[in-house]
Amino acid sequence: MTVFEELTRRGYIKQLTHPEEIKNLLEKDKVVFYIGFDPTADSLHVGHFIALMFMAHMQRAGHVPIALLGAATAMIGDPSGKTDMRSMMTRETIDNNAECMKKQMERLIDFSEGRAIMDNNANWLFDLNYIDFLRDVGVHFSVNNMLRADSIRLRLERGLSFLEFNYMLMQSYDFLVLHQKYNCIMQLGGDDQWSNMLGGMDLIRRKEGKDAFAMTCTLLTNSEGQKMGKTVNGALWLDKNKTSGHDFYQYWRNVDDADVIKCLKLLTFYPIEEIERMEREWTGQQLNEAKRILAFEVTSLIHGKEEAQAVEKAAQALFGSGSDLSAVPQIPVSAADIGRTLLDILTEHGVFPSKSEGRRNIEQGGVTLNDEKISDVNRTLNETDLTEGDAMVRKGKKKFYRMVRTEG
Repeated sequence: MTVFEELTRRGYIKQLTHPEEIKNLLEKDKVVFYIGFDPTADSLHVGHFIALMFMAHMQRAGHVPIALLGAATAMIGDPSGKTDMRSMMTRETIDNNAECMKKQMERLIDFSEGRAIMDNNANWLFDLNYIDFLRDVGVHFSVNNMLRADSIRLRLERGLSFLEFNYMLMQSYDFLVLHQKYNCIMQLGGDDQWSNMLGGMDLIRRKEGKDAFAMTCTLLTNSEGQKMGKTVNGALWLDKNKTSGHDFYQYWRNVDDADVIKCLKLLTFYPIEEIERMEREWTGQQLNEAKRILAFEVTSLIHGKEEAQAVEKAAQALFGSGSDLSAVPQIPVSAADIGRTLLDILTEHGVFPSKSEGRRNIEQGGVTLNDEKISDVNRTLNETDLTEGDAMVRKGKKKFYRMVRTEG
């Protein structure tokens, strides 16, 4: 099976510029392609994950990916899909974010022995002379055409800064530079990047007289068309210091029945033939097993097989017939915590993102301590709560934490 067929069957491809040419290229040639990642946070999130999987499937088929870190474009901010302008970040923050993202990418992409390239557009954009850039690049862009691009048109009513208006030119220039440096002929990315991709292709044609290509991948949405990857605490991060392995696993374990097959196709390397068989034949309780497979496979890819086994073991202990609770997220409590409110302790350890959120959970009956539903926001932790030094806290229906007594 060709990679084009694999990507099609898994549902990755949303739009592409030259269907037959791209199909033939991917079957017959070794293609250098790129995906850009603006380091606007110190971790990738699930929205980036699907792009990395897109990249990984291409690499496994023998093509050469370029992971382009956009330290320079992150200082401008991409208006695509945004209703407001991004907050401005310092160069130091952006550089730190880029380094964190690089480490996460290496879990899915093999950068050894030239099998993949990592570059940073700060290497060419930071030193540009503005007048030269306008004369060399800006002259090839029609403002009328730019205003018709969705990424810009949808922002005009709310207001679009001239700073952001430059983003399309800069991303297009990235494609040109990568074409010149590495013979990169294809850009991949989310469907919200379509207009920017076309700008880069056109710039290569005008400047180099050569063809370039683009493919977009579908955005990760649920059966109702809403973006997936949002949690009570915000984004579903790939850094387990931001989203624990337990919470990450449980997110996928609890996806809707209507979304599990789609997620298996897009976010795992599970054989497509097996997934299609599940799609045809599995219903009811069998879909629950599909969710377990999904949660384990995705957690293994992002946090490693050992972590996936540990959190799965914890989940089985809580919801199945197991009894080993060692992998359930722990909250250390000491003698100094006796008499403190549960609200303070749980917020301090990240169970709630804020006291107001915690107060709302407690008042609505969403918190249980050792099978006792807590409704009083002033409820304190008592010695009697710590049976044999432990107490079990449940938030909502399926999030569990162990309070563990420590010395001190």
